[in-house]
Amino acid sequence: MTNKNQLTGKHGEDIAETYLIDDGYEIITRNYRCRFGEIDIIAARNGTLIFVEVKTRSDQRYGLPRESVTYAKQRVIIKTAQQYIQRYKIKDKLFRFDVIEIFYDRQPTHVVHIDNAFSL
Repeated sequence: MTNKNQLTGKHGEDIAETYLIDDGYEIITRNYRCRFGEIDIIAARNGTLIFVEVKTRSDQRYGLPRESVTYAKQRVIIKTAQQYIQRYKIKDKLFRFDVIEIFYDRQPTHVVHIDNAFSL
């Protein structure tokens, strides 16, 4: 059964995907999972592979969406990205970690794309 948070997250990922495509990114995959964790969106642009964490909120009751990408969450994303790179034998590519935060109340109201939000 799907709960409200899962629907909010999927809706946010849909908005983020559209935003990235409109901004010239190529979407490689969504919801990449392995034993280490999950990456919401993997995209490419100008020879760079981008691992994107999407955080969606309808209000700021619990703070900014980006604040939920804690150090521990960053470590999970990095380990998952390393596994992806190894699994697909990706060499000679730049990569980065972005966060997209989305505030919405039935319709997208505000999208913030944070390039290089964190690093190894």
